Amino acid sequence: MRLALLALLLLTAAAPAPYPAGDLSLGKPKARIVVEEYASLSCTHCAHFNNEIFPAFKAKYVDTGKVRYVLKEFITEPANVAAVGFITARCAGAARYFQVVDGLFRRQAEIYQTQQLRPVLLDVAKQAGLSEAQVTACVADPANREALETRVSEGIARGVDGTPTFYVNGVKVEAGVVTLADLEQAVAAAGKAKKP
Repeated sequence: MRLALLALLLLTAAAPAPYPAGDLSLGKPKARIVVEEYASLSCTHCAHFNNEIFPAFKAKYVDTGKVRYVLKEFITEPANVAAVGFITARCAGAARYFQVVDGLFRRQAEIYQTQQLRPVLLDVAKQAGLSEAQVTACVADPANREALETRVSEGIARGVDGTPTFYVNGVKVEAGVVTLADLEQAVAAAGKAKKP
């Protein structure tokens, strides 16, 4: 009986988190202001935003409950880096999704310098609780790729043609390279706008 219970506990611990559907977000679910970012894990400007700008934005707006931040997955070249990265992040489950995304953005330069995605991907995934076998199975699952393609298609249908692209309460932030000041201005304008 004890052996069977131990085996069950080990299997449960090794099982990946449920693969989340839809967009994933940070912050207060019912925040009045919603900031959407279309980002690609292979986009260097997206990595710059994640690494240099997002921490301050998150601390000021997301962590304080003023803004709900939604990450909209998009694919840019090299497409395999973005696709495999996003699928792996989802395999980690909703609770660890942003941990994997952040880890891959922070090590993006290493991936490009070494031309080796797999070692970095597996290391980041391991820190989020995924084994190599789990990552391999998840990335190989055609349903996961199809779900990603559907999410990307929704962005294309909205007119997104590059990353990062930001919307604040549905209004596109018109700026070449979006800065913290651009987002602050857009959030302030959204805060002053009347509720629909």
